[in-house]
Amino acid sequence: MRKDKTIFVILHIVNTIFIKMVSSNKTVNQIKAMYVLGDSSVDCGENTLFFPFLLNNLSLHPCDGPPSAILPHLLAKKIGLPYPIPFYSQNGSTEVLLRGVNLGSTGATIMSNPTNSVLQSLNQQLRQAFEIFQLLQLELGQETATNFIESSTLFYLSFGKDDYIDIFRSKSAKSPGSNETQLSRILVDQMTNAIQYLYGSSVRKFVFMGILPLGCAPRFSQWTNNAVSGGGHSGDRVVCADEINNLILEYNAFLENRIISLNVELADAQLIFCDVYRMMMEIIKNPNAYGFENVNSACCGIGMDNGMSGCMSMNMVCKNPSTYVWWDLFNPGRVVSSLLADSAWSGQLLPDICRPTTLQKLVSS
Repeated sequence: MRKDKTIFVILHIVNTIFIKMVSSNKTVNQIKAMYVLGDSSVDCGENTLFFPFLLNNLSLHPCDGPPSAILPHLLAKKIGLPYPIPFYSQNGSTEVLLRGVNLGSTGATIMSNPTNSVLQSLNQQLRQAFEIFQLLQLELGQETATNFIESSTLFYLSFGKDDYIDIFRSKSAKSPGSNETQLSRILVDQMTNAIQYLYGSSVRKFVFMGILPLGCAPRFSQWTNNAVSGGGHSGDRVVCADEINNLILEYNAFLENRIISLNVELADAQLIFCDVYRMMMEIIKNPNAYGFENVNSACCGIGMDNGMSGCMSMNMVCKNPSTYVWWDLFNPGRVVSSLLADSAWSGQLLPDICRPTTLQKLVSS
């Protein structure tokens, strides 16, 4: 009798574990579609009209490898979703829209760019999202579409990088002016308006990516490196442009604080902020620990540290891209993106990158 009871207890435990596993998988699969809005951190050019003719010195090849190697696509794979199809590649069919869409565009900014209306600003991408919402309502009915958006979608936003790139590239002086120190509040206010608009359209789960340390990118780190060492480097350590990074940190802090407030203000909404800056600085300060050999130069580009102009031809690519932190003058390589994805998803590599919780917990809640 005691033996039978022991077997029953074991079977009960195994059954409980199995039910929890099934339940967990079911919950994760509640997220059926990922919609991406953003700038060059989410798009390799295929979603930017007339790319690359409108982007001046930016890379003709802004991504290291296929689009599936960039951060939102890596995270979609971890969720178990297909890579979001670029907005300009989809045919408007309900079947395609229900799998998720990438509205992001290389060169896109939070603020509308009056000198280049072709680049897809935040507001333009929001209008495209509204078009998708309308199409879903027409095809599925308003109630079904609303339920789908509310319970089965994840919205991923990664903006701000190209706003700051435009400012820093246009400055002849090496230090940003006083206007730029006020920019972060303006940009975060615009992002807040976007959140409230999407929330009003029934979106409930959001992921926001902070801006990476642009002051350490090959294009901008030269400012400091030139001043410190006459064009060289401090050993094999990159010397970042603090005046640029301080502005990036300011924007990231304002955005995270606003997200904390909105998590309280917006009923049923779940918003997380992922600190890309912190993760990349960990890699930049300790490159050997993560298998990188070059933290100063871009793998593909022109000029000092391959950072004066972008990657114009794949023939220019370095021999071992996986050993470089930077792919081109502004963008990290695919190995860095993979490390960022692992940390954002589970926090195992570097805890608390995404706050207040990991992406894995967000999609399973």
